[in-house]
Amino acid sequence: MKHKHGWQVLLLLGLLTLLSACSRSPQPSLADLGLPEATRQVLLVQSSRWNSTIASLQRMEKTATGWRAVGNSIAVRVGRNGMGWGAGLHADVQGVEKMEGDGKAPAGIFPLGTVFGYAAEAPTGLRMLYRQVGERDYFVDAVDSPDYNHWRSIPLTEANEPKQRWNSFERMRRDDHQYEYGMIVGHNMIGTQAGRGSAIFLHVWLNPATPTSGCTAMSKEDLLTVLKWLKPASNPLLVQVPVDEFARLHVSQEPEKTYPKP
Repeated sequence: MKHKHGWQVLLLLGLLTLLSACSRSPQPSLADLGLPEATRQVLLVQSSRWNSTIASLQRMEKTATGWRAVGNSIAVRVGRNGMGWGAGLHADVQGVEKMEGDGKAPAGIFPLGTVFGYAAEAPTGLRMLYRQVGERDYFVDAVDSPDYNHWRSIPLTEANEPKQRWNSFERMRRDDHQYEYGMIVGHNMIGTQAGRGSAIFLHVWLNPATPTSGCTAMSKEDLLTVLKWLKPASNPLLVQVPVDEFARLHVSQEPEKTYPKP
């Protein structure tokens, strides 16, 4: 019998651990989170524990009889140091917070924003807003900049380089395939707090064995399936949390805020 590749074994063990954790814990009920009435689609991402880099994504759809799963669960990789509580639509929860550069993906409830990619045209079947990534597009992670955690472009007419504007930034047109397709996650974008984390996306993974710096990554095929399923009219949200922490989540009772454009 041929031996499996190391990453296959790692991914299998991680998913088995997650399934075991799910079987020990009550199954999550999205109805208990107090989600906005307009929200009819959710991407539910769960890991087995805080420091796990392996998680599972399940598409969830609200019907007349309640929430139901759509399709099979999808294997994803999260931060190299697991998760930490993010800044989103959920009420404040005590625990380790996601911070800039900590290698953690944000846990909580988050709006989903613009889809982006290298191609000039949006993928066939996509209904969410699409933006092509240019050579001079950057996501700013310099905590001392007013542009922190926002997508900024340097016009071609300007000769200056990004280092002249910001001391730290994420180049959106990467040399690899990870941002061939992606989607902005609305972590720390409503009342942005310097240092709470920036440039959080759904994107293509480097490979199945490699965790991210704080994003949620999956295969290109799975990502496209997810992106094409989402509908703007369904006000889709990302609910991302370790299995045993789900019960602590609920939407904040603050007045509804508008998710800003990048």
